[in-house]
Amino acid sequence: MNPMNQPTPQGAVASFFAELNELRWDDHRYYHQSRINQTLHFISSISFLTAYVMLFINPGVAALIGWGIGMVSRQSGHFFFEPRDYDHINKATHEHKEEIKVGYNLNRKRVLHGIWAAIPIALYFDPTLFGTMTAYTDFNGFLNNMAIAWLVLGVTALLFRTFHLFFIRDVKTGIAWCVKILTDPFHDFKIYMKSPIYLMRGQLMDPMTHAVSSNPDEIDQECDARS
Repeated sequence: MNPMNQPTPQGAVASFFAELNELRWDDHRYYHQSRINQTLHFISSISFLTAYVMLFINPGVAALIGWGIGMVSRQSGHFFFEPRDYDHINKATHEHKEEIKVGYNLNRKRVLHGIWAAIPIALYFDPTLFGTMTAYTDFNGFLNNMAIAWLVLGVTALLFRTFHLFFIRDVKTGIAWCVKILTDPFHDFKIYMKSPIYLMRGQLMDPMTHAVSSNPDEIDQECDARS
């Protein structure tokens, strides 16, 4: 349901969940129009849900699953399959959507994934990763150190953007975004579980009929307000 059509919530808790729902809604309608991207997010959601379970069993394995499968599949959809031409559904250019992105836009993701890719290279030349961990002595040790470093990177990236939003937006937005990221695997599994079926039927783009406002001017006004 379009949160823009809902009445203004009353109370701090209601306001927080309204913010969370709006972040999810904007993320879906702006950045997940490709059925391939949606399908990759469905695969990613399964990977991250598995990683969540593995966090309590083997954090290193959880990090390998989360980054190696979950993040790679997830971000491949954004980098390679999501359209970058004019968005007629939301009346917005790709540049505008990147500018108003609350979380990590493509440029920020390039930096994050650059660091992610650099970690195993740095670890190869320095088994202690600049003295931050015990040196590995075999390949299993290398994988374990790499996985822990990736886990730390993920937590750091989440906290960095959360606190950054505290200053450039407000505390509520920062916390809502953090909660959104942590719960995305559950939400993506729910809303994109049928995307592979649509894709197998040959539908490459989600028509987004549910995302079209009853008043087209509302979307333009929202985009102007967020710019």
